[in-house]
Amino acid sequence: MMWFLTCVAALIGGYFIYGAFVEKVFGIKEHRKTPAHTKTDGVDFVPMSTKRVYLVQLLNIAGVGPIFGPIMGALYGPAAMLWIVVGCIFAGAVHDYFSGMLSIRNGGASVPSITGRYLGNGAKHFMNLFAIVLLLLVGVVFVSAPADMITNLINDQTSLSVNVTTMVVLIFGYYILATIVPVDKIIGRFYPLFGALLIFMSVGLMAAIAFSSEHTVMGDFKVSEMFTNLNPNDMPLWPALFITIACGAISGFHATQSPLMARCMHNEKNGRFVFYGAMIGEGVIALIWCAIALSFFGSLESLSEAVKNGGPGNVVYSASFGLLGTFGGILAFLGVVILPITSGDTAFRSSRLILAEYFNVEQKTLRNRLLMAIPLFVLGGILTQVDFGIIWRYFGFANQTTAVMMLWTASAYLLRHNKLHWITTIPAIFMTTVCVTFILNNNTLGFGLPMQISTIVGIVFSLFVTGYVIKISKGKGDTDFADEEEIKATSETA
Repeated sequence: MMWFLTCVAALIGGYFIYGAFVEKVFGIKEHRKTPAHTKTDGVDFVPMSTKRVYLVQLLNIAGVGPIFGPIMGALYGPAAMLWIVVGCIFAGAVHDYFSGMLSIRNGGASVPSITGRYLGNGAKHFMNLFAIVLLLLVGVVFVSAPADMITNLINDQTSLSVNVTTMVVLIFGYYILATIVPVDKIIGRFYPLFGALLIFMSVGLMAAIAFSSEHTVMGDFKVSEMFTNLNPNDMPLWPALFITIACGAISGFHATQSPLMARCMHNEKNGRFVFYGAMIGEGVIALIWCAIALSFFGSLESLSEAVKNGGPGNVVYSASFGLLGTFGGILAFLGVVILPITSGDTAFRSSRLILAEYFNVEQKTLRNRLLMAIPLFVLGGILTQVDFGIIWRYFGFANQTTAVMMLWTASAYLLRHNKLHWITTIPAIFMTTVCVTFILNNNTLGFGLPMQISTIVGIVFSLFVTGYVIKISKGKGDTDFADEEEIKATSETA
C-alpha cells in the first residue's frame, strides 16, 4: 500500500513542482485572447468554464489506455508503476501541456499544422497521415472494447441476449452524432456527469481493495523485486513496457485531443491545470488499475491467466464485481466503459478537424462537417472487422510515435524562442529510442532484429534526430502565430 501511496503523492507533487517549472519555461501570456474568443464559431471554437474544460480533457484522453495498458503492464511487476510516475511527470504531462499550449498559440491548430510550422512541410505531411491513421485506430479500439464490455455485462447480468455487432452499430451511431454537433451540446454538457462516474469507479475500487480482508494491495512483492521484470510470459521489459503502458505515462493520442480544448479555453493561465493536470489525473487512474491488477488475483501467474481468458476486459469485470458486488460492480464497470466511448467520439472529431485543416474546408456548415466525417466512419467500420489484438498492437506503436513527433515539435519551438528545450528534448530522445528499438526488434510488427543491435540503432538514430532538430531550429528565431495576428491587427488599425 505504501508503494502505491508514494506513487500517487509523487504525481501530485509533480503537478505543483515540475508542472509550475514547465509553465515558467513556456511563458504564459494572461493578457492575450485565446482562440475560443478570437475565433468563436459556435461549433468547435466555443468558450467553456475551466472546470468543464478540465473534465472534458480528462475524459477525452482517458480511454481504455490508462486501464488496459497498466493491466498488461502489471505483468512486469511493480516496476510498471514506476514508469507511470516518471513517464507521466517528465514526459506525458509535458507532452500534453505543449500540445495544448502550442495549439492556443497557433490559433487552435491541430497537431499536424503545429508540427509543420516548427519542423517543416515534410513533417506536416507525415503527421497528417500518421495522425489520421492513429485516430482511426483509436476510434476502432474505442468501439470494439466498450462494445465487448457492454455486451458481456448485459448478457451476464440480465436475461437479455445481445451480440457485439449490435453494440458496435449503436456506439458508431453515437460517435457520428457527437462528431458533427457543436462541442458544447453533447461533449461539454454530459462529460462532467461521466466524470463523476469515473471518480466513483476509481476511488471506490481502490478503497474496496484497501479495506479487503482477502486482498493485499500490491500483493507480497519484496522491495528487491520492485525494479525486476517478473513477467511470467518472459516478455522483455525493454522496450515493450514503454509501448504497453502508453496512455497512463505518455500518449501521442493526447496531442490530437488537446487542440479540442485549446479551442474552448478562456485564458493561457489555465493551461497547466487543464493539460498538465489532466495527464496527472490519468496517471492516477493508471496507478489504480495497475495496483488492482497486481493485488486482486494474488499472483502474476493468476493475472496472466485472467488476461489469457478474456483480455484486460476480463480483469476489469472480475475486479469490479469481485470488489464492489453486483450494484457497485455495475457502476464501476460502466465507469470504465465510459472512458473509451468519451475518447472514441473525440478521436473521430479530431480526425474531422485535421482533414478540414488539410483541405481548407470550413466547418461551420453541417454539410461540410458530414463531408469530412462520413469517409472516416466508413473506414472505421471496415477496420472493426480486423482482429482486436492486431489493431491494439499497431495502435500502441502509432500512439508512441505520434508522441515522439509532438515532443520534437515542442523542442523546435523552445529552441526557436531560446528557451530551455531539454524539458522536451530528453523525453523525446528516450521515446524515439523506445520506438525505433521496438519496431526493429519486434517479430510481429517489425524486423525481428536482435535486441542489442536494435537498441544501438535506436540510440544512434535518436542522437541524429537531436542534432538535426537543434541545427534547423537554434538561433532561427520566431514569433508566435498569435504575435503575428496581433501585429497584423495593430498595423491594420493604424
